Amino acid sequence: MNIQSLFKYKRWADDLLYTALLQLPEHELGKDRPMLFGNILALLNHIYAMDLVWHSNLTGSAHGLKTRNPDDVPIFSELREKQIAINTWYQNYTTTIQNRELEEPVYFTFIGGGKSDMQKGEILQHVVNHDSYHRGHIEGVMYQISAEPPTTDIPVFLREIQSTGQR
Repeated sequence: MNIQSLFKYKRWADDLLYTALLQLPEHELGKDRPMLFGNILALLNHIYAMDLVWHSNLTGSAHGLKTRNPDDVPIFSELREKQIAINTWYQNYTTTIQNRELEEPVYFTFIGGGKSDMQKGEILQHVVNHDSYHRGHIEGVMYQISAEPPTTDIPVFLREIQSTGQR
């Protein structure tokens, strides 16, 4: 699977998750739970924030975040729009990037301090993996509250795009 397909997958999986979360009563999204970042909405915000950090690293712009868990958590509809926008950026970016560019180093400073570098392709792979990891957390919570989480596995994505002739 190439990098462009991975970001089509990411967008598809995020859309499925947000659509499923729309079915929940709004109070369930912000309800404190024994989970990473405390509730579903805060974890969605973390996913978006880290997508923004890596976007900033790739473009050489400042993200302005001081923590991986920002206190300012937008309402669900606003967060969904922000996630759609950043997913669109990544999808456009990966459509235009050349294979040789994937090996270019990106130098950055971690939010918690410390300098590092990664190749552009490594960053992009991390963004997809990071989001998948946290979608799994949210889907696990959905099971606990008797909600039906979406199936966001790559084979399901591939089957769907194949059946619609997009593959």
